[in-house]
Amino acid sequence: MDIESISYIIDTLYAIFAMTLIIFMVPGFAMLEAGIVRTKNVTAVLTINTLIYAIASLAFLLFGYSLAFGDFGSDSMSKWAAFMFQMAFVGKVVNIMSGGVSERAKIIPLSLFTVIMASVLYPLIVNVTWGSNFLEGTVLELSMYDLAGSTVIHSTGGWALLAAILIIGARKGRYTKEGSIRVIPASNIPLVTLGAFLLWIGWFGFNGGSVGSIASKENADAVALTIMNTNTAGLCGAIMVAIIMQIMYKKLDLTMILNGALGGLVAVTAGPDLYDIYTPILVGAIGGGLVVIGVALFDKLRIDDPVGALSVHLVNGIWGTIAVGLFASNGDDITLLGQLKGIIVVGIFAFVSSFIVLYIINKIMPLRAGNDEEMQGLDVEECGLEAYPEFKRAF
Repeated sequence: MDIESISYIIDTLYAIFAMTLIIFMVPGFAMLEAGIVRTKNVTAVLTINTLIYAIASLAFLLFGYSLAFGDFGSDSMSKWAAFMFQMAFVGKVVNIMSGGVSERAKIIPLSLFTVIMASVLYPLIVNVTWGSNFLEGTVLELSMYDLAGSTVIHSTGGWALLAAILIIGARKGRYTKEGSIRVIPASNIPLVTLGAFLLWIGWFGFNGGSVGSIASKENADAVALTIMNTNTAGLCGAIMVAIIMQIMYKKLDLTMILNGALGGLVAVTAGPDLYDIYTPILVGAIGGGLVVIGVALFDKLRIDDPVGALSVHLVNGIWGTIAVGLFASNGDDITLLGQLKGIIVVGIFAFVSSFIVLYIINKIMPLRAGNDEEMQGLDVEECGLEAYPEFKRAF
């Protein structure tokens, strides 16, 4: 067997392994969201997460991949492994959105949006960033560097979530007429913790697999550095939030600390392969700080996001992409201006297109559950199956 064949096999195996790690993010999102929402909505959250993975993956197989990349094909690994790796990403865009509209958004309209996002909207964004690039040669052509999707995936999901929240509004009772904020506590902190760590583990495949090859000494070093830097940013995001929460409130809020870790992971996702081993400390720490600021800001604006997805994914997706322009060393190929242009173009397209699609869906089939349904809980109304039927529910 020649060296080229061995490299082909190794890269194929690594792509499948990385894809498997990314799929761990499916139960990661599901567990985190199930722990954050009230017990009366847990089954509905788990159901939409299951359907997002199934629907988004199939839509990407049938339509989305070809729109993003053209024909199936890869010279360095099996084309089927290359597809599966890209397929693993697509559902994460909608997972980001689904948690932020939980406890009042209905399953079927969200499933319909998943079809459109996975088959058209997300593939178009991938096309002009990682894919066949139909904007090549135009004034809108993007030169943004985004290894694993701080903007392409995380900000895209965040912009779609913002559009959805503006359409459906906040949960009943979240904000009072007097202007105060009613705290709705998480129902299951162990599940939130499990979900966050499953996401953290999945990130190693998310970022490490995006290097593209591991079948040489140089590429193996690049993959290892990428994974190490990814982990470092998550660590520092968690530590920064813990410090801020202790100083400000004298309380170590675990849900905020975990979101700080996730914020750091999102922030480093754009360029972990380009940083030295110290830069992710700063990128992740700032990402954690932005989570604290973002959660407070969105609540002040009465934008109800139960899981903090806007602060974690949208804000830190933007910050992470900017950070590459500030800190990455890669000659003249990467510029802050190019990074900002990518953020703006993707952001405008993602928000406007998502808002239009969601607005139309909402007119045909209301996104939001009715008042009685929301009070009863979506488990009974949407699924006919309660996650904790023996528990006394608190409304």
